[in-house]
Amino acid sequence: LMEVKTIEYLISSPSEAMCPKEKRAEVAFIGRSNVGKSSLINMLSNKKEIAKVSSSPGKTQMINHYLVNKDMFWVDLPGYGFAQAPTRVKDNWIDQSLAYFKTREQLIRVFVLVDSRHGLKKSDEEFMVFLDSVPISYQIVLTKCDKTKQTEIDQLKTDLELDLKKHSAAFPDVVLTSAKDKIGLYELRGVLLKLLQSPR
Repeated sequence: LMEVKTIEYLISSPSEAMCPKEKRAEVAFIGRSNVGKSSLINMLSNKKEIAKVSSSPGKTQMINHYLVNKDMFWVDLPGYGFAQAPTRVKDNWIDQSLAYFKTREQLIRVFVLVDSRHGLKKSDEEFMVFLDSVPISYQIVLTKCDKTKQTEIDQLKTDLELDLKKHSAAFPDVVLTSAKDKIGLYELRGVLLKLLQSPR
């Protein structure tokens, strides 16, 4: 498993052009607003406040880079879907995120977070189609699994993995997580370690 020895907040960039230039392996976390991206990053890093958590959708408004073990970037991206922000601001978030995915060469995996209580929404499906078109490898991570019945989670996971077969850039396995109960911590760290060790 990947051991997080050090993690440090590096920079918040308003555009892809201002992101770090170092060619380190990079993974990104994205999902609908308030899906739990920052909480998941905190769980993975064993740091309660490394990523800022808010109950207000749309808190993350820039491309936030964290340097992990001095050799890998984790990126917290603005959420898509509903957010408490003016349309002009939300459109800018979308534009900067799309530019990031199309031009960020060291990006090796995108973790698309989906709230287990709600399942896939239209905005999730549209984003997955976009990633297929780039193409960039992505993996679905179900969040807040402590708040959903196990039978419902199992059915959702089965349905999602069936649906993912239609998506050319999707990794086939869905990861179940709960930042509150640390569900999925070791599985996700295992995924990160494999990505880091894979030839690029």
